[in-house]
Amino acid sequence: MIEIVDTSDPRAMRNLRMIQDHYDTMINKRNAQHGTRNFHPDYVQHNPLMADGRVALAEFFNKITHDRTKSRIVVHRMIAAGDYVWAHANFLNFFTDDPSDTGIAGVDIFKMNAEGKAVEHWDTLQWAGNPKDAAPMIGPNIARANSNGMFESKTT
Repeated sequence: MIEIVDTSDPRAMRNLRMIQDHYDTMINKRNAQHGTRNFHPDYVQHNPLMADGRVALAEFFNKITHDRTKSRIVVHRMIAAGDYVWAHANFLNFFTDDPSDTGIAGVDIFKMNAEGKAVEHWDTLQWAGNPKDAAPMIGPNIARANSNGMFESKTT
């Protein structure tokens, strides 16, 4: 994983580690209540599929991790600056148990308060695709226009 953070900024370091812990605990370790402990109770959610609040976030991911036993997250890049944390991640098996699921690529943006609690969240999501399909769930017959993966870098 690539991390970009000013190590001399303790707030940015704390925020980055909190979001790392959030993903790992809430999704990979399947403990949504503990994984949302660093979220403000009145957390504002900008994803229209999810309700506002820490409790609603835990309920949403409890359902996913209960219904999809293979669900997991792989974080590839994180950036933390001041009150914001950005994460480029692959959400796998959130909608299917297919072992070849390529998942959803996402960029999560979290705004943190002075106490290190997540107070607001935005995301942008797209199907990751596989070597032959650009968007397997919404357009399985749309050929890829390039061979670049969602998480690799082709430049130095």
